[in-house]
Amino acid sequence: MKRDDDNELFPVVDEQGNVVGKILRGEAHNGCKVLHPVIHLHVFNSRGELYLQHRPKWKLIQPDRWDTACGGHVAYGESIGQAFEREVAEELGIKVDNAESLGSYTFESAREREFVHVFKTVYDGPINPDKDELDGGRFWSRQDILDSIGTGVLTPNFESEYMRFFQDPAQPAG
Repeated sequence: MKRDDDNELFPVVDEQGNVVGKILRGEAHNGCKVLHPVIHLHVFNSRGELYLQHRPKWKLIQPDRWDTACGGHVAYGESIGQAFEREVAEELGIKVDNAESLGSYTFESAREREFVHVFKTVYDGPINPDKDELDGGRFWSRQDILDSIGTGVLTPNFESEYMRFFQDPAQPAG
């Protein structure tokens, strides 16, 4: 069974996102809730549909659920921009030049705390999800997402983030 590398080194950050130390992936996800940075990219097409990735069953956190198009950890010594480019290329096989930063926030689950840097883009080209990292993905309509919230189909992190940034139908998502 495939697994994430528990020895991967992550930065530890304070509530403002400043690096204050480092931690191994395995330690960051063992319930100690040390704050570490991640990037999330929401990919909309020009019709306003949102691409979601399907997390594989082997993932330790939220296996077999639908999640943000691209989400990944910042490696120790890496900038947010570098992590963004690397994760988008690794997970989706695309290059995004027009991403808009929506801000950052702290997400806490039973297992971890993440300082999430949120981006969105409009992209109509082909998406090539990494077969080793993801179990594919597809575009979802706004109604499909709203109908799935609270049913266990989507990750709690995605649901929370979607409602935080995209719940207002008066605001164009894409």
